[in-house]
Amino acid sequence: MIAREGWTRIAIALGVATTIHALAGLWWALPWWIVCLLIIQFFRDPKRIIPIQPGIVVAPAHGRVVSIEPGEDPFSGAKAIQISIFMNIFSVHSNRIPVSGDITQRQYHPGRFFNAELDKASQENERCAISIHTDNGFDVSCVQIAGLIARRILTYVDVGDPVQRGQRFGFIRFGSRVDLYLPPQSRVAVSLGKWVLSGSDIIAYLPAFDKP
Repeated sequence: MIAREGWTRIAIALGVATTIHALAGLWWALPWWIVCLLIIQFFRDPKRIIPIQPGIVVAPAHGRVVSIEPGEDPFSGAKAIQISIFMNIFSVHSNRIPVSGDITQRQYHPGRFFNAELDKASQENERCAISIHTDNGFDVSCVQIAGLIARRILTYVDVGDPVQRGQRFGFIRFGSRVDLYLPPQSRVAVSLGKWVLSGSDIIAYLPAFDKP
């Protein structure tokens, strides 16, 4: 239920709150207890029920869909459908694999820290991109993007790794964005402004599995 990235921070905050509480009482310790609760909620990482239907694409991030538009795959430059999901500080910040397959490319880009809701964040912010080649021959790219406050992107998969839909593959601290690039014939199953859960909400269907 708690992401491993937060264990040390939670332990420190809990230790400080407990020490102040013991030495000075509840009212002096209250701000630290609040900080401790905020850190726990930020690093929560609940289990997800991963759908098993063939050909589906699940949300790689928990947050609000802020963009659905034509784009270009960051690796091949091919035409794609770009779906962008913005995570605020109250989102679950674990990122999950959208489709099963193999990691064929990974690239880190240093950059700036504009508000992740802005379109220019996709090209100018610090980010880490991965490309997944599915068993059906499609290429799907997923880009973790740092935001105005987020300054740390963690990516735990590398080229050659087999991955499963819904698998936890990374973490971004303190609000950020994930861009997903799908084949242009894919059918999008979400709308702008919709909140989606990482790993469990279906956001698209790959072309060979599109529903009428």
